[in-house]
Amino acid sequence: MADLPPLRDVIARHGLTARHGLGQHFLLDGNVTDRIVREAGDLTGRHIVEVGPGPGGLTRSLLASAAAGITAVELDRRAIGAITELADMAGGRLRVIEGDALSVDAASLVPAPRQLIANLPYNIASPLLVGWLRHAASFERLILMFQQEVAERICAEPDTTAYGRLSVLTQWTCDVRIVMRLPPAAFTPPPKVSSAVVSLTPHRIQPEPAVFRRMEALTAAAFGQRRKMLRGSLRGLGGEALLARAGIAAERRAETLSVAEFARLLSVTASSGDDTPG
Repeated sequence: MADLPPLRDVIARHGLTARHGLGQHFLLDGNVTDRIVREAGDLTGRHIVEVGPGPGGLTRSLLASAAAGITAVELDRRAIGAITELADMAGGRLRVIEGDALSVDAASLVPAPRQLIANLPYNIASPLLVGWLRHAASFERLILMFQQEVAERICAEPDTTAYGRLSVLTQWTCDVRIVMRLPPAAFTPPPKVSSAVVSLTPHRIQPEPAVFRRMEALTAAAFGQRRKMLRGSLRGLGGEALLARAGIAAERRAETLSVAEFARLLSVTASSGDDTPG
């Protein structure tokens, strides 16, 4: 692996000009990709899923780690050619799957213990994350690059402008923190926004799929009209009576509720016999 061609040569040879429609911004600095991989901890014996490897910058750092193997999921046929070249030199430690990550069951691709480490395509990063949260128990850790605005929403505290549905769903299932921030100049081509890497460690106890779906529906209703008081946004679930059972003032707005309060509200909703809020 020491004689790998420069990534810029790989990009030129495969015509890998970044496509806005695919949310592509390539990370070519090996020092940065090595830092991202180090945030995952000791990868000895771990099986890694990477989404959107592009020309393989982060993939190279993953291969330099002690990971047992890496499975890369890529949609762009041009990038498939580039990453397949890398797989041919990786001694069987890199597998390439052509497909849309939104329709791929990431946990089924590799055995446990497994981690997700990726510089995500920014145009589908949020739906990808929510899909993985539904099965958070399957992963030891997720180290993911987002637009900084999305990263801040994931980690936001209650009663802030960034706090919303994504904050609740993520913090309800994982310990989260921003571990790295990167300016646009770190990427090729530079995006219009800054980026950030988020570390997500799933809680030991995870909700059942049906419970997660109820929380998705509850938060969708609560945050659907942010300026509304909860007695209005949750009217379809019982409104003031439901909030009273949960001990939450009907005049409050969704962004003021803590994750624990949402969990309490969810339990009251379930005990009322309504399994499909919203």
